[in-house]
Amino acid sequence: MHSADSRSGADSRSGPQNLGEPVATRPRLRSDRSPEHAEPSRFLPHVQGLRAIAVLFVVLYHFWPARLPGGYVGVDIFFVISGFLITGHLMRELTATGTVKLGQFWARRARRLLPASLLVLLVCALVAMSPYLTPTSALPNEVQEIVASTFYVQNWFLAFTSADYLNHGGEPTTVQHYWSLSLEEQFYVVWPLLMLLAAWVAVKWIRGNVRRTVLITLGAVSVASFVFCVVFTLTNPAPAYFVTFTRMWQFGVGAMIALVPMLRVRNRWLSFVLGWGGVLVLLFVAFRFDGQTPFPGYMAALPTLGAAAIIAASNTERWWYPTRVLSLRPAQFIGDISYSLYLWHWPLIVIAPSVPFWGLTIYHRVALLGICFVLAWLTKRFVEDPTRSWKVLTSRPAKVTLWTSLAAMLVVALTAGGAWAVNATTYRDGVTTLAQLREDPPDCFGAASVLEPGCETTDFGDSILPAPGFAGVDRPGDEQCFIQLNDSRAQQCDFGSDAPDAPRIALVGDSHAFQLLSTMQRIADAEGWHLTTYFKGACPWNATPLSTPGAFGDACSDWRAGVQESLDAQEFDAVFTAAIATTPYSSAGYGSSYDAAVAGYREAWSTMTDRGIPVVTVVDNPVWETDPNKCLRTRDATECNGARADVLVDNDPLRGAADGQDLVTLLDFTDVYCDDEVCAPVVGGANIYRDQDHLTVTFADSLAPQITGALREAMTR
Repeated sequence: MHSADSRSGADSRSGPQNLGEPVATRPRLRSDRSPEHAEPSRFLPHVQGLRAIAVLFVVLYHFWPARLPGGYVGVDIFFVISGFLITGHLMRELTATGTVKLGQFWARRARRLLPASLLVLLVCALVAMSPYLTPTSALPNEVQEIVASTFYVQNWFLAFTSADYLNHGGEPTTVQHYWSLSLEEQFYVVWPLLMLLAAWVAVKWIRGNVRRTVLITLGAVSVASFVFCVVFTLTNPAPAYFVTFTRMWQFGVGAMIALVPMLRVRNRWLSFVLGWGGVLVLLFVAFRFDGQTPFPGYMAALPTLGAAAIIAASNTERWWYPTRVLSLRPAQFIGDISYSLYLWHWPLIVIAPSVPFWGLTIYHRVALLGICFVLAWLTKRFVEDPTRSWKVLTSRPAKVTLWTSLAAMLVVALTAGGAWAVNATTYRDGVTTLAQLREDPPDCFGAASVLEPGCETTDFGDSILPAPGFAGVDRPGDEQCFIQLNDSRAQQCDFGSDAPDAPRIALVGDSHAFQLLSTMQRIADAEGWHLTTYFKGACPWNATPLSTPGAFGDACSDWRAGVQESLDAQEFDAVFTAAIATTPYSSAGYGSSYDAAVAGYREAWSTMTDRGIPVVTVVDNPVWETDPNKCLRTRDATECNGARADVLVDNDPLRGAADGQDLVTLLDFTDVYCDDEVCAPVVGGANIYRDQDHLTVTFADSLAPQITGALREAMTR
């Protein structure tokens, strides 16, 4: 998620100098030097230290998301740094030469960024070839994202596929983090063109000051980008995270510091307050923001302005000033390797759990973090630094670098294509097997091995269906019925019989209700029922507000109100609901969050039961720390069991809410998932989970007889 060019080397360490002063003469440039060095520059150590903060935020967030829930703002810091440095470079060249040599500029960016980036992508493509390290079900998406990352359009790929970066479930790819690098490359293309356009307008049309015209142009673009960012985050939050124009204003904030000398504060006390104030703001958002914070939107202004304040604080007189503290050797080292550290850390996090004998203990995580630092240093030392000054490219015209870069990108893309070619047959076989399994499961399969009389002695041996490498795609379709993030539409979907006298069933809840959609569709088709659904991620059907503040909590409340209005306007014969047990509820007015959740469920259900409509609910399934399939791909199923105390919430508020309530039926499948000590990822030959907490459709289907029986009985009351 970081920039760019911002890692090390003479120009990446340099800051703008005297940008507000005209240059009387244009010095002759040596042919082997970039025009952006036409004016003197100096190293800004505190900006290098700020890079260290940014990359540590991102890396620690990915390693321990619960400990640093807002660490993703590190990417925003990098955007500000890039805007500051690159605008300064380009403005120096414009001031000294009257133009920007785009070919040289882009060639330098390519030599700086592509070697390390393409190396990591090549490794990820090779990993994708291995079914032991990459689940076969994830292969199409993995290959597509590697190719998109190779050509720096990963952010648009994720935007068009409506990926949810902050609340991502399922199987993230090894290159998901390349979205920010893609966005920055697009910045490197667009920004110099904007500055050149502004300079041309200043000279040809308004006969005005070039610097002032550039400043006004970039300022106008930044304001427009911020407005678009706020509006788009409210209306389309998932793609808003990735779209280029929602982020341009953050580069623009850094650009303003580069272009306006008075924003670089030299006063010692003001610099002290500004610098440490910026550090405190960044720490606040890193610990207080989380996946439900409406982001980027207006909330992104906090980390953006915090980073800008640190850059602007320029006084270095005292050792306790932030400019001096951020210049300490450890911060400089991390800043130096920040680009490679960012590139390597995420693929290793995704791959490591699939490596045989690799665990998920704190010791394994710390060891993996150490490996990330070692790889980052080696890449910086032996890839980044040598290729940046490789004479075979630097001594030739810029187009040689650009064509070489394109050739290298094609090699990576072809390798990714090779990963698909090697595994395509296995993937197609997996699709066929999964379809057949859904249509004709074995006798005593899945939950039936525990719940059905006569199935207790059935032995499936080592059989696991769907295969651990293919469980990720065993999920419901009709995702248009599932509402996410800050969207509050009470989306209603209808399935099953359209007969006027068909019994009407409603299915309401969060993703743990959505995981039952395919099963409920099959039940409705078989029983001649009409099924109506309402789903929203992380928002159960409950009258108690979430403890999550801001737009997400508000959207959940609004969604519930819309769903309740729709339910009230229709007649149903029964309502089925499910929810994840770990949902955070506001405890205001109650003794605990648990009590608040129980009361909220009962209040929501009473809107139905008071009308004589029965409610059927189910105790939540275990929630694992990571996808059990990563373990199942390389180890025996018995080695992948989880301690009951670690994966199962014993005091599920759904159980408490159903206790003693008329017209409320509670299904409890805990004994299917767990014994007294452990919970298993495989039961009766069925692979239970498609990710860390959602059931496969094939396993959910094995619960259909009990769900059907409970609904039938409820409707006869």
